[in-house]
Amino acid sequence: MVRHLLAATLAALIGTAASAAAYGPELQGFRYPYPVQQFRFNSQGQTIKMAYMDVKPQGTGNGQAIVLLHGKNFCGATWETSIRALAGAGYRVIVPDQIGFCASTKPPHYQYSFHQLAQNTMALLQKIGVTKEAKDGKVALLGHSTGGMLATRFALMYPQNVSHLLMVNPIGLEDWKALGVPYRSVDQWFERELKLTADSVRSYEKSTYYMNRWKPEYEKWVDMLAGLNAGPGHQVVAWNSALIYDMIYTQPVVHEFPNLKVPVTLMIGDGDTTAIGGDIAPPDVKAKIGNYKVLGKEAVKRIPGARLVEFPGMGHAPQMEDPEAFHKALLQALESR
Repeated sequence: MVRHLLAATLAALIGTAASAAAYGPELQGFRYPYPVQQFRFNSQGQTIKMAYMDVKPQGTGNGQAIVLLHGKNFCGATWETSIRALAGAGYRVIVPDQIGFCASTKPPHYQYSFHQLAQNTMALLQKIGVTKEAKDGKVALLGHSTGGMLATRFALMYPQNVSHLLMVNPIGLEDWKALGVPYRSVDQWFERELKLTADSVRSYEKSTYYMNRWKPEYEKWVDMLAGLNAGPGHQVVAWNSALIYDMIYTQPVVHEFPNLKVPVTLMIGDGDTTAIGGDIAPPDVKAKIGNYKVLGKEAVKRIPGARLVEFPGMGHAPQMEDPEAFHKALLQALESR
């Protein structure tokens, strides 16, 4: 009994600490696992900054580079264990925070598109010399969640610069608007995002990302998101988040999967149920969306020569839920191509 009471008290204290965090609009005050640099460039008539980590390989490198693309409710920092595993295997690892996210600029006005974010990412890679230094001028792409949609768009735009496209529980394996998920306006998304709290983040992640297998180390990611939203950039953070949700809903990539011309590996936690707008979808629509056990198998059939790696029972973030199993499969996939 005493042990249970202590555990409950500790959990409450952790939750309170996460709720109390408040970071700057570019995540000032939150600690990243590796040094963060800034790429300044002009886009849509304004000067903006893309934060990124550029981690050199440990020991003798293999001459290959890999770009890690984060998801909507994630940041470059959440790739912490993957960066370590990949650098340890000899890869140069580049990890950007996309514009509108995390430690990067949150423009008050920006027309978000996956094309624009892919172009921004290519500009970064060219600026830091990745495409020149990498073998054959190509990099591997590892995209998680929304980062999977972005990685797909990047591979479609720049196939000559992609050696391998790996997607981890990418959202966008289905077209929600075509399936009947109601449209939310940017203003409606904005009002929703203004209400984000540590408790709401934790509750959602417990049920979707980690399939109710919560670990204490996940709290810092709750702290990261809630603290960014609760800080002095509250309004602009929520506004950019709303614009990004609109991009995700209105710009599906699933219909272009057959056009991919690079080696593709899908890495799927098949217990995932993530679906944009699932909370407002009619019951009959909600019942048929976000079923990754089916979506992964369907998607791999539409992508020429694609391979499917499944993580039974895992949720939206297998790289965080079981890092050892995930990174073993990841390195095998990279070496097999």
